[in-house]
Amino acid sequence: MSRCRLLFSLALATCFLAGCESLGVISEIGAAAAVSTGYLSPEQGESLRKTGAAVGEAFTEITPEQEYFIGRAVGATVAGRYRPAEAAAANHYLNLVGQTLARASDLPETFGGYHFLLLDSEEINAFAAPGGLIFVTRGMLRCCRDEDALAAVLAHEIGHVQLRHGLQAIKKSRLTTALTIIGTEGAKQLAGQQLADLTDAFAGSIGDITATLVNNGYSRAFEREADRAALVLLQRVGYTPAALTDMLGEMQRRLKPGGADFARTHPDPAERIAELAPLLKGLPATDRAAREVRFQRALGGA
Repeated sequence: MSRCRLLFSLALATCFLAGCESLGVISEIGAAAAVSTGYLSPEQGESLRKTGAAVGEAFTEITPEQEYFIGRAVGATVAGRYRPAEAAAANHYLNLVGQTLARASDLPETFGGYHFLLLDSEEINAFAAPGGLIFVTRGMLRCCRDEDALAAVLAHEIGHVQLRHGLQAIKKSRLTTALTIIGTEGAKQLAGQQLADLTDAFAGSIGDITATLVNNGYSRAFEREADRAALVLLQRVGYTPAALTDMLGEMQRRLKPGGADFARTHPDPAERIAELAPLLKGLPATDRAAREVRFQRALGGA
């Protein structure tokens, strides 16, 4: 194995054995020692140092300010793909319900605050961006029969925000960016087909963070966590927790397998209903009639 290839193999092995958070410090020491003994050239030592620093940086804590700007970037992508609905009354109502829920959540405040927006799309979907930007499509609204059902949708998305699921996905993407730097450093040492293969491998691993969130959705584990957070939140505010399974049942009836909507970005609603059933036992139901009237008055034409 060439010195260069050994360099990158050792860097990656160190990452898994020692923890990527420690790689920056380890690579600084290792690079200095390898250069002083003549095993690596100064250029190769600098490559190892940059590699460690990049991977270590991928695991630094994201600040609330960074979360805000990341969320706005995600939001800009969503708004570019789905046209925001020109429905002032509907958006006001969406924010009224959403803000009420958000204030009762485990993360009542974010750097830029919570914002809820209706998207002019018949797809059945909803998105939660880091920092508290939450989008709901017209198609999703049509699955709601009353305010409790809408609250269930928003509570689930707030659950993603308070659990920082988006940031966890972004950290993985930041690691991909860090590993790309490894490829860049390696390009200084490799040539020919090795260089082409390395470039292709790392370039193929880079994806748009926001597209990943919108196209692929969260993992099943994250969806389960958000569902459970939603049940707690609905109960705190006084909504009927079972509205979440009511909503999932309606979506199950309306979804088209293989469609470009909720069916692609979320687990099967039937599976989620089955997982929620034991958690709903003993939880109180409330009178939803008055809230249904308010819902129809606010969103009847949306």
